[in-house]
Amino acid sequence: MNNVYTHGHHESVLRSHSWRTAENSAGYLLPHLRAGLSVLDVGAGPGTITADLARLVAPARTTALEASESVLAITRQAFEESDLPVDFVVGDVHALDLPDDTFDVVHAHQVLQHVADPVQALREMRRVCRPGGVVAARDSDYHAFTWFPALPELDEWMALYQRLARANGGEPDAGRRLLSWAHAAGFEQVDATASNWTFANPADRAFWGGMWADRILQSAMADQARADGVPEQTLQSISAAWREWADRPDGWIAILHGEILCTA
Repeated sequence: MNNVYTHGHHESVLRSHSWRTAENSAGYLLPHLRAGLSVLDVGAGPGTITADLARLVAPARTTALEASESVLAITRQAFEESDLPVDFVVGDVHALDLPDDTFDVVHAHQVLQHVADPVQALREMRRVCRPGGVVAARDSDYHAFTWFPALPELDEWMALYQRLARANGGEPDAGRRLLSWAHAAGFEQVDATASNWTFANPADRAFWGGMWADRILQSAMADQARADGVPEQTLQSISAAWREWADRPDGWIAILHGEILCTA
């Protein structure tokens, strides 16, 4: 199946993704990791979470999987000066070219919201996981994001993102659906939790607001919006609102994520 990744890989997107660590993005999984467990990281992106996972399970090997060689090249950059035991694989999560029962842990962060068939993706993640192993996934739930102050342009941003992501076949409110998808994929033992990122101090607001101020003008999402007829002034207004939000001393945002730990 072909997937269209709404965000693309512009610097403004990678700036956000490179901020992610196992601690701030996979805390629900960490108690289940130990040295000697083999890991498959689906949708490794810039590799920051992958590297943390690899350190925790070394000397066992970690496999980083991405949808194309061009994106996997971004992942490889995170390991250029590392001696961590990591393999790099191009593949489609709907049909992994990997043997059954290969990995102790199969992990995906912010992946299922973008794929054409998340249930089939989970079936494949289960297939390549050893019996008794763990399949872990964490995804945002966009309509559950909450922020202050209530700038109308940020409501426009949310509506626009929902429309563009769904046009690409994705499900931006994936977090609330993870448990349902896991059951549909055949998992019987599933622990479902939630966690959030909160951006409220000046440095965090500058990071998050500045990132989205740039992304709405320069990323693949911005290109898609323009191709869909969104006026340039609308994009500029959304960008300015993100900068206004970042500059407000009372600016606050919480980004909710659903999480599942499934026993294979």
